[in-house]
Amino acid sequence: MALIVQKYGGTSVGTPERIRNCAQRILETQRAGNQVVAVVSAMSGVTDNLIKLSKAVSSDPTEREMDVLLATGEQTTIALTAMAINDMGGKAVSLTGAQAGISTDGVHTKARIVNITPDAVRRMLDEGNIVMLAGFQGQNQSGEITTLGRGGSDLTAIAMAGAIKADLCQIFTDVDGVYTCDPRVVKVAQKIPEISYDEMLEMASSGSKVMQSRSVEFAKKFGVRFEVRNSMNNNPGTLVKEENQGMESVVVRGVSLERNQAKVTIDDVPDRPGISSIIFGALAKAGIVIDMIVQNVSFHSTTDISFTLSAAELAKAEEALKPVLPDLGKDVAMRVQAGIAKLSVVGIGMRSHSGVAARMFGALADASINIQMISTSEIKVAVTVDEAEIERAARAVHTAFGLDA
Repeated sequence: MALIVQKYGGTSVGTPERIRNCAQRILETQRAGNQVVAVVSAMSGVTDNLIKLSKAVSSDPTEREMDVLLATGEQTTIALTAMAINDMGGKAVSLTGAQAGISTDGVHTKARIVNITPDAVRRMLDEGNIVMLAGFQGQNQSGEITTLGRGGSDLTAIAMAGAIKADLCQIFTDVDGVYTCDPRVVKVAQKIPEISYDEMLEMASSGSKVMQSRSVEFAKKFGVRFEVRNSMNNNPGTLVKEENQGMESVVVRGVSLERNQAKVTIDDVPDRPGISSIIFGALAKAGIVIDMIVQNVSFHSTTDISFTLSAAELAKAEEALKPVLPDLGKDVAMRVQAGIAKLSVVGIGMRSHSGVAARMFGALADASINIQMISTSEIKVAVTVDEAEIERAARAVHTAFGLDA
């Protein structure tokens, strides 16, 4: 008997018919001789509607109450799916994150899992139940509901699979697997049969919406192999696992794009120790996640520091930095720019192949697309461009690396 964790995204449970379809799939998995824990997201559109409701009653709702509100989306889905399974002759029971023993830190809306005590999950599985587990949520030490951020149901599934030592973790979504690029942008994008944790992590953190980056990081840390599959068919998906030697023969595995980015530039910063600490310390204190960072060469003992972040956090970043700017120097000024996007090429083959950056930059030059910022890692090259150019840029780069076929 295998122990399987399955996760179903919002579109997979977006309607009563789709909930019944998922319930049937879950029940068939159990009847094949397996124990099953099924993690579900809120029904498609529910979270956005709850956010709109909060804005309708409050101009500035507290993060604590937002967690209480948003957690109800997943709780609705687990109850409905359990009802559907029971209606089909199965035996299912629903659990919230807290009931399943998921403990988190004290950060509301972006909590991190610190521990899982899955005793209740194991007991209910041993009693012959299918366990329907609410994704995206947990409970902090004070007993308060916390949520794990957008895409947090992926993290719930991966973390629970690691905690109960599941034989298999399947992430069901509305696509057949991980593609070389977003098929809605690059029509000829190809499905990737297998991909390493590091490649998947870079693609997820660079804008690929198939998986939440924190869940991939967790899977790598605890060695949880998982498969990304389509909940609407039985096609093979993409297996995410430890890298092997054969994977390095592919120089670039995929192209990711991330819209809704913004850039902040701090001009005429004194070139002395501790300045960067002041700037990024203020941002860290405000809980703002920074992506690319570029510091120019110093001239006349001053320099410029630029960084990118989500456009949604731009106002918050400005608010966090304004109080510390006077401490940096009298001539220091801050400039902000929205309407940019990030384009990344990812592949562990970059470690042993040269010329990746040159080919990427050449493709963008041929398409007359200007590069604003550049960032690299061992297996990724990323640039920022005008958001209006991002789709054209993605198609040009995808073709340049031979990913169209």
